[in-house]
Amino acid sequence: MKKLMKKRIIATILTVIFLMVPVMALAGDVTGIGAANPGLGEADVKDMVKNIIQVILGFLGLISVIIILIGGFMWMTAGGNEERVTKGRKWIINGVIGLVIVLAAYAIASWAIGAIQDEIVI
Repeated sequence: MKKLMKKRIIATILTVIFLMVPVMALAGDVTGIGAANPGLGEADVKDMVKNIIQVILGFLGLISVIIILIGGFMWMTAGGNEERVTKGRKWIINGVIGLVIVLAAYAIASWAIGAIQDEIVI
């Protein structure tokens, strides 16, 4: 029970960090203390949305690569154990699928934002 609670707390903390860092970076307040000019009034909404999407997809791509590396490590350290080799291979396949999905989402988002920026002139 305590082990499950620790995992949930760690997952919650990491989620908050992954969600707050891009927002703080875009606001110009990376330290979290409060900047004199956060820069929110100067940024275009379309650019902010584009930057947020790029940061989130970048984190998801990084997670996919880490999953691939974990699978490769499991496969290389299996020592002939067929069960661990299969498990490592599944991790690699799932990581590659995730990476393809992230790259497709990035391409679609870039195309959509480009189309919106070309059509809407403010």
